[in-house]
Amino acid sequence: MGIISFFRNAFADMRASAKAQHEVDKAEFAAVKAESKASFEENRGRNTYRKAKADAKKHWDDAHMSPSERAAREQEARDARIAEAQARVEQANARCDAAKK
Repeated sequence: MGIISFFRNAFADMRASAKAQHEVDKAEFAAVKAESKASFEENRGRNTYRKAKADAKKHWDDAHMSPSERAAREQEARDARIAEAQARVEQANARCDAAKK
């Protein structure tokens, strides 16, 4: 009976985790959709040639970057994401500690 309840609990946890991740994905999708719509409305009727030219230059510079420069930039982005995630974990731990008291 112990092993069956173990798997039952494990699958229940996975199901709950999947539902929670689905909610996060839906919220992030809604945020991106709203941001895209806002960006579109902000740029409606404007001459966006300057912005398009700046974007093209950025892509050109990215394409002609050396592999070591590209790896360094990607590492910086990963480090930033890790730092953000660690800050979120610390905030969540602080909230848990506050709730326990």
